[in-house]
Amino acid sequence: MSAYSKYWTITTTIAFALFAIELHAQQQTTTQHEGYASPSAAVATGKAPGMKFRLLSENDGVKQYAIVLAKGDEVMSGLTDFARQNKVTSASFTAIGAFSSATVAWFDDSKREFKLNPINEQVELTSMIGNITLVKGQPAVHTHMSVASSDGTVRGGHVINAFVFPTLELFMTVYPTALHKERDAATGLMLIDPAVK
Repeated sequence: MSAYSKYWTITTTIAFALFAIELHAQQQTTTQHEGYASPSAAVATGKAPGMKFRLLSENDGVKQYAIVLAKGDEVMSGLTDFARQNKVTSASFTAIGAFSSATVAWFDDSKREFKLNPINEQVELTSMIGNITLVKGQPAVHTHMSVASSDGTVRGGHVINAFVFPTLELFMTVYPTALHKERDAATGLMLIDPAVK
């Protein structure tokens, strides 16, 4: 095989590999299936104008906040705005309240996407627990919840969105040490890696 043929073969192989990597990356960030959402979908900001908060205590860099969202506020947007404005790099939170509507999801490993489960009725928030960490240097809110319908039926999952009615009362602990998420090769999800500083 001539030097030119070897060069052409190597160049073609590298170009094909780069194309395959780029195609795979695009597939990871775009939704391919109806009724599903990408794990890397962006959260809209500015959708919680009625949100109020108060710093309750601060001790050795640990801050405790009370955060209240008002009727019509969208929870993921409000918490993302709060985290950015207050430079939150790691936090945990719990909440109670109610919603006029919401969308929760379940991670479908076969599609590597979240299956969306809309809730199109007023529901009571029976439990919400979540955290805030850094993804590529920006705060990312991750929360799960369960909600109850008027007949007591409970549904839940990973929160995509939730519209407050009439209130959401949330207590957040913000920690002084940053936590980072890294992409998990097996699932494509961004997962906390405590070793990353």
